[in-house]
Amino acid sequence: MKGGFVIMRDYKNLEIWRIAKDICLSVYRFTMSFPREEIYGLTSQMRRASVSIASNISEGCGRSTDKDFISFLHNSMGSLKEVECQTIIAFELGFISKDKYNEIMEEFDKLGRKLFLFIRGIKEFEK
Repeated sequence: MKGGFVIMRDYKNLEIWRIAKDICLSVYRFTMSFPREEIYGLTSQMRRASVSIASNISEGCGRSTDKDFISFLHNSMGSLKEVECQTIIAFELGFISKDKYNEIMEEFDKLGRKLFLFIRGIKEFEK
């Protein structure tokens, strides 16, 4: 909220949401090949964390203050770091190819940088 006006946000127009959604789709696709015994373990954890990244961005857009929005963006960043950690573990267990691992890690890094800058931009706008 700036100057008493609530700015309506359409999360589908945000690049950070589109990247987060694509990361989620990638995670779902590459976890399909995980061992069956991981369905309630790493597969489930990674899928929930990846969904949470995009979901927190969209939920934050529905909040009425920038402070609340930023809080949800921080939650999104936390979920991003969670799925990044889980991806490292999955790679070291041999569940993910080197190429897929490098590709998704680049996407994690790109989204992390953009989220950081987006949060910083909102904070600067509030001043």
